[in-house]
Parts: sequence; C-alpha cells; structure tokens
Amino acid sequence: MFKRFWGVWFMRWLTIVLVAALCTLGFAASGRAAPDLPPLSGPVILTVNGLDPEKFPGGVVLFDLTRLMALGVTQLRTGTIWTDRAHDFTGCRMKDIVDYLGLTGGTMKAVALNDYAVEIPVSDAVSDGPILAYAMDGATMSVRDKGPLWIVYPFDDKPEYRSEVIYTRAIWQLERFEVIR
Repeated sequence: MFKRFWGVWFMRWLTIVLVAALCTLGFAASGRAAPDLPPLSGPVILTVNGLDPEKFPGGVVLFDLTRLMALGVTQLRTGTIWTDRAHDFTGCRMKDIVDYLGLTGGTMKAVALNDYAVEIPVSDAVSDGPILAYAMDGATMSVRDKGPLWIVYPFDDKPEYRSEVIYTRAIWQLERFEVIR
C-alpha cells in the first residue's frame, strides 16, 4: 500500500510538471503572455468587443468567472466614496485583461448593465492599478451589491486615484468593454 501511494503521488507530480512545461513552451512560442482561456462554464459576466478579428473570432471575447480567474486572482483592500469603510475586493487586475487582449494603447468604453458608459484609457491598466472585482469581503457580488463586476481603483493607496475623473471610471455592474482604437 505504501508503494502504491508514492507511485500515484509521483505520477501526479510528473503529470503536473509535464503539463506546466508544455504550457510554458506553448506560451513562449505563441508570443502571448497570457494563457489560453478555459471553455465557458458559467454565465457570461463580461463581453469585450472591438478586438482584432484575426486574433479573436468575430473580434469578441466572452468571460465567465472561471475565465476571469484564469487570468489571475488578486486582492485589494480599499475604501470607496460609495462604501462606509474599507473592504477586501477580489478580482483580476485590469492590466492582466489588457495584456491578454494585446492592447497597448487607446481607450476602452466600459458599459454597465444600466447603459452607464465611460471611456477608460488603456494606460490606466497598470500593475498596481484597478482591478475588476467580482467579490467583496469574500462574497461574490450580486447585481444588487454592485456586481457582478466593479472596477475598483486602489483609492486608499494612491492620492491621484481620489479624483472626480477616476471616480467616474470606477463603474459597477460592468457588463462589457468596447475597444476604441
């Protein structure tokens, strides 16, 4: 029984190492920094359109929660002008989405479920910048709680994010991005 346990463990470890190696080679060969997205497995919570149709069929990419999480998961603790205290937000960095899409400039029009729209420069997507939050204090955000997605900037960390312009970009109930070149 002891040999069987270690044999199974070794085979699982070897499989993980081989898959990681093949994925690394595939990403390096394709020139893409981000991994291929897993298939959709839940409701679509973000649509990105206006992309290069040669890279993305129809110029569109659909994201469910699983796909967003595949781009990376990060946490941000910050207060907002819409909440009574600081909260722990979980989501993916806007930079990770922009990098995956291959955007290097221009703007994205962010549109909410109620059709509120604002243009956000791609230059806002920096490593320590905004995230697309899908959870607050460990709970997935419902539409009633500003979800399913809320663009949250690190307001408490950087005074330059505490401006009227940035507040307008902190759109909640985010539904889609339209890439503007």
